[in-house]
Amino acid sequence: MYLYVKRALDIIFSLLALIILSPVLAVVSVIIKLTSKGPVIFKQQRLGMGGREFTIYKFRSMCVGAEQKGSGVYCGKGDSRVTGIGKIIRATSIDELPQLWNILKGDMSFIGPRPPLTYHPWPIEEYTEQQLHMFDVRPGITGWAQVNGRKNVEWNHRIELSCWYIDNISLWLDIKILFLTVFKVIKNEENDNDSETVIKNTTQEKV
Repeated sequence: MYLYVKRALDIIFSLLALIILSPVLAVVSVIIKLTSKGPVIFKQQRLGMGGREFTIYKFRSMCVGAEQKGSGVYCGKGDSRVTGIGKIIRATSIDELPQLWNILKGDMSFIGPRPPLTYHPWPIEEYTEQQLHMFDVRPGITGWAQVNGRKNVEWNHRIELSCWYIDNISLWLDIKILFLTVFKVIKNEENDNDSETVIKNTTQEKV
């Protein structure tokens, strides 16, 4: 029952946020366009509910083709691929605001497991049956794993945290995650990858 309420709240609040924050979205768009070459919006394929692919939207904070340069999908402190304005919008998580459109469309929720890349930490075919549980709900802008280590949590454990969230999903848990997320954003905690967070899928059994 709560999942229906959750979806209704997502629609209402994402629409309100898009209207209220439209001046901020416009200003950030103009600044990005004026300060670096490339599109304002960064688009990337992610895995959503049911393991289906969808296009996630972010304000572009890095140079064009950043994934093919430097450390690939990882972004550490002082990464030269991050633009000047990119450093600011990443530190404040403003780069995530275009995902309000993903929420309104039904691709995402405010709270849920963070959607992984189609190839990272590993392809969908390599997730175990237990790990596939993380795709039973819409992915979120923030989630239980993000408030329990954010970008420094190794992926096997990150998936375990996401599955725990799904097994215990409730309005009060979502409210708790929301407040913890705001606290972490204000403190700018764990917003950089200090080390590689993908190791061998330890829960897989080799035949």
